[in-house]
Amino acid sequence: MTALILALLLQYPRSQHGSVSQHIQGTEVTISYNRPVARGRALFGSLVAWNHIWHPGADSATTISFSKDVTIDGQPLKAGRYSLWTIPEESKPWTVIFNRGVGGWHTNYPGESQDALRLTVSPDTGGYLETLTYYFPLVDADSAVLRLQWGTTIVPLKIKAN
Repeated sequence: MTALILALLLQYPRSQHGSVSQHIQGTEVTISYNRPVARGRALFGSLVAWNHIWHPGADSATTISFSKDVTIDGQPLKAGRYSLWTIPEESKPWTVIFNRGVGGWHTNYPGESQDALRLTVSPDTGGYLETLTYYFPLVDADSAVLRLQWGTTIVPLKIKAN
């Protein structure tokens, strides 16, 4: 192999893998995802198109797992592992989708027949985050708020242990 090919093979991806877990009243919630970086690009309405299905992550589809049944924004969801998808809308609530199809690539939505739950969520805005991030800013005895944030856009989800 030439030195150039070898150097390309040894490079790390620009979107590094990340994960975050949180225990909520004996229920473990784990998100596993690759973290795209803005790098000066316009994000929503440009890189991420409005009104089209988007996987919030890079490369392989982001997954979220629950060790026990939960309620998300008042809607029940069975224990299990799901791929996570959204439909961003400009100046409107977004659709957040928990889909049973896991292990796929981030551009291959498994289809509505595999959806376990669809929610309508109003995004917030906050301080700027260069790298797409999932985090739990609020954890209480039996519930937590999970935030997906990239740039100044925040998509909050309230998770309640059953």
